[in-house]
Amino acid sequence: MITLYYWTTPNGHKITLCLEEMGLPYDVIPVNIGKGDQFDAAFLRFSPNNKIPAIIDTEPEDGGEPVSVFESGAILAYLAEKTGQFHGEAWRHRLDVMQWLFWQMGGLGPMAGQNHHFNVYAPEPVPYAIDRYVKETARLYAVMDRRLADRPFLAGDYSIADMASYPWVVSHERQKQDLNDFPNVKRWHAAISERPATKRAYAVADQIKEAKQGFTDDEKKILFGQDASTIPRR
Repeated sequence: MITLYYWTTPNGHKITLCLEEMGLPYDVIPVNIGKGDQFDAAFLRFSPNNKIPAIIDTEPEDGGEPVSVFESGAILAYLAEKTGQFHGEAWRHRLDVMQWLFWQMGGLGPMAGQNHHFNVYAPEPVPYAIDRYVKETARLYAVMDRRLADRPFLAGDYSIADMASYPWVVSHERQKQDLNDFPNVKRWHAAISERPATKRAYAVADQIKEAKQGFTDDEKKILFGQDASTIPRR
């Protein structure tokens, strides 16, 4: 059994996509990041970066004590290795999967995240930042579009690399991106949207997320006002 500490963000969706595709049984424990649940001392014991998602696997491969894993890319890689699914059978295929997984973790996710912040959450417009991150997001979409020109998914077969990238592309309108400008990404996005596991994963989010949209000013202070003092000293 996998226990998933989750909130309804792109990084959270990555893991529900993965668990649903792999058919692994899991429980969801919501971590409401707007209310500060991510700073709970019990959560910090296995998610030291005070971010979701994180998992606890009660049946690890070595048969020992439960294993905790934090960071979405590490979780995807862990689950793929655990099950032998969605990370390629041949060595060269696995290498492709890992490269595109790390591309998402180091590029698409952080840049689209900054795009979201300055376009949606910043208290006042910062034209330079908006322009910077909209353009960089577009560049990354173009990289993906070129990659998908001659293959259905980022590493050929559907993999954890696609599961990592898809939730960030779901928010393309918020990022000021038009998928008609990236026809291969548009086709890829549509194909993943229709997968039964994708629909089940997003149904989990629908059950958890609150009806209201956006964050209150107090929630924004919790989410965006962190500094070194946020991290408790030992």
